[in-house]
Amino acid sequence: MKKFTFLVYLAVISISSVSAGNIVLKGTFQGENLYVKNPFAPSGVGYCIYEVTVNGLTTTDEINSSAFEVDLSVYGLTKGEELTVNIKYKEGCKPKVLNPEVLNAVATYKISDLKVSGNEIDWTTSNESGPLPFVVEQYRWNKWVKVGEVKGTGKQTSNKYKTPVRLHSGENRFRIKQIDYLKKPRYSEEVTTISTNPEVTFSPSRVSDVITFSAPTMYEIYDAYGGIVFKGYGESIKVGGLKGGKYYINYDNKMERFTKK
Repeated sequence: MKKFTFLVYLAVISISSVSAGNIVLKGTFQGENLYVKNPFAPSGVGYCIYEVTVNGLTTTDEINSSAFEVDLSVYGLTKGEELTVNIKYKEGCKPKVLNPEVLNAVATYKISDLKVSGNEIDWTTSNESGPLPFVVEQYRWNKWVKVGEVKGTGKQTSNKYKTPVRLHSGENRFRIKQIDYLKKPRYSEEVTTISTNPEVTFSPSRVSDVITFSAPTMYEIYDAYGGIVFKGYGESIKVGGLKGGKYYINYDNKMERFTKK
């Protein structure tokens, strides 16, 4: 039996199995139907596809046609619910799904509650349309920095999430972000909290081996060309392996410089 490859470049949809006679598409129900181009069978009798199933149930769609629609609305699916479409076809021909992207989850969430409690951020969502990850960002060093990630349930009903965060001294700003297959981010409103943590300092400014902070902190070190060489969280950084010269260091809510001897 000949083998054919059916390749679709998508961010969320997964085509878990493509081989001669079988195309499997996995995704989430977004309220739209699939359209399929169905060539004639090589024998000249009938069409290429002989069966289509949705979540294991054989469709009643009229597949004996050069093009047909897979009606997903008849299966009682809720928006965001996962589904699997299996298209079986005869040897020597190649059907084509014209719009597989309609099975991709889309960032449609709404946040009804977003707050920081202690060292934890909590939020409640509704109207999700697929299990996309939520990214937590914190404004540090004049930019938004990713500080956490939580997998979304994808459910339309109320969903509660939380994840730990690290506060720097002074005012802390956070937001939630979700990106779907269109690569366009959807942001929440910002939430702000004031930390009573004391300001962090570091020493020495001319270092040969170890930089020490006055308290544990997130940090980033950049070289003179803006390339990042270290990032992490802790009370000290071993920099003995760096070449001599000037470096930039971001920590707590500060941006400063030091010299490697």
